[in-house]
Order: sequence, then structure tokens, then C-alpha cells
Amino acid sequence: MAELRIGTCSWRYPSWAGLVYSAPKGINYLREYSQAYDTVEIDRWFWSLFGETSIGLPDPADVQRYRDSVPDHFSFTIKAPNSITLTHFYKKRKSDPLVENPTFFSPSLFGQFLSLLEPLGGTLGPVMFQFGYLNKQMVDSQDQFQGLLGAFAEEIPREYAYAVEVRNARYLNRPFFEFLLEHRLHPVLLQGYWMPSIDQVYEEWGDLIAEHATVVIRLLGPDRKGIEKETGKRWDRVVAPKDEELSAIVEMTEDLVNRGVTVYLNVNNHYEGSAPMTIERIRSRLTTY
Repeated sequence: MAELRIGTCSWRYPSWAGLVYSAPKGINYLREYSQAYDTVEIDRWFWSLFGETSIGLPDPADVQRYRDSVPDHFSFTIKAPNSITLTHFYKKRKSDPLVENPTFFSPSLFGQFLSLLEPLGGTLGPVMFQFGYLNKQMVDSQDQFQGLLGAFAEEIPREYAYAVEVRNARYLNRPFFEFLLEHRLHPVLLQGYWMPSIDQVYEEWGDLIAEHATVVIRLLGPDRKGIEKETGKRWDRVVAPKDEELSAIVEMTEDLVNRGVTVYLNVNNHYEGSAPMTIERIRSRLTTY
């Protein structure tokens, strides 16, 4: 049965006291969070590539603590490690040469990652593969990227839900969405980072997108540094309201659910200035859920 799950990107923000939390500190943030929302995005395990000889994976104690903090109906969306999704190591200087990442699309490393997530059990929702902007120095073409991703998808366990986020606007085309369907990978629709507005993407490719069982929507916003300057990194008020855009996203979201698609709607503080307040603005626009 299709459902709509709305939550935030990460959760440990003391400035949410009074909005989500009973106090700014001295509490189990995730336990209190899960009383207000039914999903959350974990991105801390994405940051896993710390040099050519160092890869970080989840601490089993953290995984168990997260599971123990939430009810059975809760669901985590998790960003896969960038040690798997980066084609090359980060450069310290722009003039440095690109160095290939040997664990790019590594099924064995991804298998290790999944094994560490096993304590999450039924609370494990979509695992997201986030790819940065892929220029021709990284991959020759969209066809090459899809070939590599397709081969990887054939080698990883298929009992989990996987979603794919790309940051090349030109990849959002019929071959891409048909490729995802063929390989049972779900689309991540990203609002922000120089990508086209997702309601425009949906207007063009909605019939293909709606064929998926699951879609992840991530509201990140276009100006991370500007929002941080405006808020002083205190995330308790809306400073960049996007009323018209938000209404279009809600309309799209409801259409997807009405067409039988489960939607995870993940909201970042950087979208309007306060993820909890944006969620309230979303809920006030919903007509069905």
C-alpha cells in the first residue's frame, strides 16, 4: 500500500528545542524525533572516504542505538558511503591530478556496509546512492555511467530498496528513468544544487517516475552558505520561504501517492531555514494525508 513519509535530513539540532525536542540537550534526540516523524535520513555514513588507505564504515554500536531509539513503524533512508559512489578521490587543490577510487562501485565493500545495517531490520528503508556532478574526466558519458551502475546493481543483494540521485541535469531523461525501472532502482528527486525544479522534471517524466514502487524526494535548497549566514546555523525559523514551489511539490507528491507510489519526503534545514517548520508548511498544504 502506498504511503507518504515525511521527515528531515539528520536530526541532532539543539535549536529544534520547542519545535521537536523537549530540551536542547540531555535527551535522546532520535527517540523524541521519532515521536513526531516516521522517517529520517542518515547521511553521516556517506562521509566514508578519508584518503587512499582509509575507509570509515558505521559503528555497530551506533546502528544498534538508532534501532533501539525508534518504534517498529519508523523508517530510515540512508546514504550509501561515498567510498562506493565517488569515481575519484577528492582533490586538495584544483591543480592536483585526479586519482581513481579503487572502491568505486565495489560490491564487496557495499556488502560489508549492508551487513553492518542488519540490526535496523524492518526500519531500514531505501539506501540511496548519491553521485556528484560527473564530468567527462570521471565518466565518458551517461551510457558509461549507467553501464557501470547496472553491472553493480546485478551484484548486490536485491532484498533491499535502492534509490539513485544524480546531479547531472542532462541525465534526467527517458533513458535514465527507463534504466532505473529495468534495474529495480528508485529515483531520488533533488530540489537544489543547480538541478531543475522537481515539479518540472515530474511534468516531463511523471508517467515513468510513477511506475516505481518508491520515490525519494530531497528538499535541499539552492544556497547552503546563504542560509547558514542568514540563520547563524540556528534552525528554528523560516528565512527563505518558497510558497509557490512548496505547493507544486506537495501537489506532485500527492499525485504520486494517489498513483500507488510510496514517497519519502526528506527536508533539509537549508531548504527554507528550519526543516521542522517546512514540514508543518507541507502538512498544511496536504489535502489527503
